[in-house]
Amino acid sequence: MTRVVLSIGANLGDRLARLQSVITGLGDAVAASSQVYETDPWGGVEQDPFLNAVLIADDPACDARGWLRRAGEYERAAQREREVHWGPRTLDVDLIACYDADGEIISNERDLILPHPRAQLRAFVLIPWLDVDPGAELTLADGRHPVVELLYRLQPAGRAGVRPTSLTLSR
Repeated sequence: MTRVVLSIGANLGDRLARLQSVITGLGDAVAASSQVYETDPWGGVEQDPFLNAVLIADDPACDARGWLRRAGEYERAAQREREVHWGPRTLDVDLIACYDADGEIISNERDLILPHPRAQLRAFVLIPWLDVDPGAELTLADGRHPVVELLYRLQPAGRAGVRPTSLTLSR
């Protein structure tokens, strides 16, 4: 069995419907979903705010590459275009961490880096992740760290750019 932590986000079109499409696509594999947050864009590109959430999903038939394929399928279904690095998008589905029976999967392949190489820098990943797993840990080059610790290493302005909404995702 593999378990995955997915960060989902959208800032073009019907943002909530785009996030919901991932939940719908995953179906019974969804083990938990965070509340929905509105977040300031990250990466220095001028654009509208995002809606973001974190999902935890389980699928005994899906390995890390399988999760990567599924993420790409959801993005393609949302007509995601990759014209500007960190630019606006209809849907972004990132694998943050993946686990199998032996524990956390570490991958440094060009097209599959796990855990996500910038997760610890992104309040829009860390805050929703803590919603669904308050004891979450993330492996960095120097070892495992509690996600709550990583969150409080970020600048207050970065944390303030992640705002809870009254929007919900249906499982």
